[in-house]
Amino acid sequence: MDDADPVALEDVAYGIFEIFLNMKMRATGTYLFELVEQGTDFRERFETIFREFETDYAQLAEALLRRFGSTETIYAMIRDGEGVYPSKTTQMYWIVQDAPAATAEETADSEIGGKWLIFVARDTVDEAWRQIRNATCTGELGVSAKVSTAKPNPDSRDERYVIYTYTKDWREEEDVMRVRERLRDLGFSERIGYKRNIETYRGEYSEKGKRVTYYSA
Repeated sequence: MDDADPVALEDVAYGIFEIFLNMKMRATGTYLFELVEQGTDFRERFETIFREFETDYAQLAEALLRRFGSTETIYAMIRDGEGVYPSKTTQMYWIVQDAPAATAEETADSEIGGKWLIFVARDTVDEAWRQIRNATCTGELGVSAKVSTAKPNPDSRDERYVIYTYTKDWREEEDVMRVRERLRDLGFSERIGYKRNIETYRGEYSEKGKRVTYYSA
């Protein structure tokens, strides 16, 4: 990364650090979002983890400190909801939550995977995400979920926020519909579409007269 553009490096550094931070928190049996939502002071653990990150990824840590000035600023930003609440997240395009039982063969990015798409307004996205995230954590939905954030995304095709709820295999209709029923239980009762990853990888999006949703329920 010696020749990396400093600004570009700063742009990706935070997202990588969030993944690292979440991974280290999970290793101790805690979700980062739980600490933030409960108002817990985890500054000491945060600083310890940042030092580990600095040891393993020196250039990325340097880029973070160059952009934010100090670990105190980064910690305060996370305590305020960065990376936890979609409406307050401006450093990443997406917040991702994997199910605990997901295996290497059951990842959200698998070509045979797919996702239910739920579009929500800004004033409801945080609560909608909380419900789907928590149900994903307890294994009640699919292998993963992710939500768009307040960071302006040049690839966005809709002013609303979108939540993806992934299943491991679009061919397993029973499992796909099981996830849909659980989403209804959570209050997402309006008809939504399911898109296969293969359509996404081909760059196929909704256009007049073109159907890209594989299931609708």
